[in-house]
Amino acid sequence: MAARSIASMTLSFGLVSVPVKVYTATESKSGVGFNLMHKECGTRLKQQYVCPHDGKVVERADMVKGYEFEKEKYVIFEKSELEALEASASHTIDIVSFVPTEAIDPIYLDKPYYLAPDKRGGKPYRLLQEAMKDSGTCAVARWTWKGKQHMVQVRAGTDGLILQTLLYADEVRSQADIGIEETDIQPTELQLAEQLFDQYRVDSYDAAAYKDEEKERILAEIDKKIAGNKITAAPAIEQPGAQVIDLVEALRASLKKKPAVADQPAAAPRTARKTARAAAPTPESAEEAPAPKRRAVRRAATEDQPAPARKTGTKR
Repeated sequence: MAARSIASMTLSFGLVSVPVKVYTATESKSGVGFNLMHKECGTRLKQQYVCPHDGKVVERADMVKGYEFEKEKYVIFEKSELEALEASASHTIDIVSFVPTEAIDPIYLDKPYYLAPDKRGGKPYRLLQEAMKDSGTCAVARWTWKGKQHMVQVRAGTDGLILQTLLYADEVRSQADIGIEETDIQPTELQLAEQLFDQYRVDSYDAAAYKDEEKERILAEIDKKIAGNKITAAPAIEQPGAQVIDLVEALRASLKKKPAVADQPAAAPRTARKTARAAAPTPESAEEAPAPKRRAVRRAATEDQPAPARKTGTKR
């Protein structure tokens, strides 16, 4: 299915205007969802809204939205009034500055979107992309969308421009409030830690090399349940090194282990650390085990009894 844009915008700075279309870049794939069922008859339960004043079930057609301006006091908004509140939404992404791409702390990055050129916007779009990529620069812009003004980053991706909403300063908690203890690090400890990093180092992050193993395990157990088998609890896995007594010895012991890293080429060592790295064991590339074949019983269905669906539902 072809991707569908969610909006048509104009990316603007100075006297330059680039017509673009906005596409969602990600989709949420949460864990396995379970539905709430009636224990007596096995029927899936429906969610209803009940008025606590008279105990009646309220249909969606009879619902309106209200804003609580004082405790238990609300002002009611009709649909037309809510639409009027969103009428100020701009169709322009206004660039306010250009900064080095690495200048924005990743903790402020929120939801990503793809930008694609709209009609007659192909050349200025590509020019902006290549200029950003060549200079290591990204743009900071304002974007009003669905009743909220966002600060966004516009950067050059591999195939085009990426717009990513940014969190405001008051939306990010300060890590200083946690009270992390200050400790003294010895040069030998630092050298061993960096040597361990080099043993696990790869050239780049490959998202396709990783999968949700916990989700696959749960789905496999559901297949067993559908097939009529009893689900047994997985044995608890003891986590080694919960308490580090000697940091140096723990680092040395870690260097003796072979890293379980997905099949990715190891990065070339840095010249400054060739001597320290010469004594380290060379890790072997761990082969990723093939994914187990899913049982077909979960997908099998008859006309009289359809196979149970595993759609995301009410979670417990």
